Amino acid sequence: MPITPATATHTSSNGTADAILLELVDEDGVTIGTAEKLAAHQPPGQLHRAFSVFLFDERGRLLLQQRALGKYHSPGVWSNTCCGHPYPGEAPFAAAARRTFEELGVSPTLLAEAGTVRYNHPDPDSGLVEQEYNHLFVGLVQSAPRPDADEVGDTSFVTPAELAELHAKGTFSSWFMTVLDAARPAVRELTGPSAGW
Repeated sequence: MPITPATATHTSSNGTADAILLELVDEDGVTIGTAEKLAAHQPPGQLHRAFSVFLFDERGRLLLQQRALGKYHSPGVWSNTCCGHPYPGEAPFAAAARRTFEELGVSPTLLAEAGTVRYNHPDPDSGLVEQEYNHLFVGLVQSAPRPDADEVGDTSFVTPAELAELHAKGTFSSWFMTVLDAARPAVRELTGPSAGW
């Protein structure tokens, strides 16, 4: 991870929280300040800027990632291709492309904005709260993932039917369905009606 004025350290292999500043926002997504990452996720949570990426292969399958077991927040669960937080002052689009490459070793061949969604999701396992104003992106990937093992435990390309089967096992991040449902119009436009999203 590049060192910027907004970050002094990053997640270590023992899963300790990043010493990273997040951008706090109001209900309209206007920046109102910053907070340390872990502090922003402590109950009741502080509304902050985030992003979620959904990448698809040429067959219209969604690339999922299973979060590494060493993550301090939602370890070991499946989630969308990539999600995270822009540095203060960093454009969400740039952050989404940066983190997708850092976590999965891939650069999207296409990445398009897919709207925003605001949610409040407590995580019962960690006690942390996802209070986020989330920028959504959809795109295509044409190379095989090369995941960073500190970030990603596994990856899988899934069809809608395979996703439904996997999701029924209850092993997904608390925010996954919220961000997927919000991104569906853009996903359908990207993948076409035959993909079934």
